[in-house]
Amino acid sequence: MGSTPRHISAFLSILLILLMLLCPSLAEYPAFELGNETTTHLHFFFHDIVTGPNPTAVRIAQASVTNNSPAAFGALVMMDDLLTEGPDSGSKLLGRAQGVYGLASRDEPGHLLVAMTLAFVDGEYNGSTLAVLGRNSVLSAVREMPVVGGSGRFRLARGYALAKTHELDVATGNAVVEYDVYVMHH
Repeated sequence: MGSTPRHISAFLSILLILLMLLCPSLAEYPAFELGNETTTHLHFFFHDIVTGPNPTAVRIAQASVTNNSPAAFGALVMMDDLLTEGPDSGSKLLGRAQGVYGLASRDEPGHLLVAMTLAFVDGEYNGSTLAVLGRNSVLSAVREMPVVGGSGRFRLARGYALAKTHELDVATGNAVVEYDVYVMHH
């Protein structure tokens, strides 16, 4: 009872062969081409603008306890932040950081859970992405977050991102963060 009848196996095999003959593009796209691994170091500046006429990060949700929490616990922010070559927002655009961050500590301010895609729009990495997922303790001098994947030139990427606050306007919450990202990829 645990085996597949022969006529079903034969039918599935014929169906697969027909699909490959009728849709040659299915056979042309390899699942993975594992070759030599490359290590890449990226350096850029991340601009998180939460106030002003054109914010790049906006609160999209909050918990019932958020306003009474010393750490704004439960607030969720959606971001579409610039990634630039230099610390000035007018410097060369390299990409965007798109994703969400949530204030994840009930009692200690500045502990974020970050889920973001670094989407590159310039140079040899144009169209490629890196996925970052982890804790960002923004009040620490240097924060390390894991890179858990990527696409394009960064397919099968893994590594880490180091973030350092370059500039913080305490009155507005707007920040420029310097990133050094180290990834291994195929």
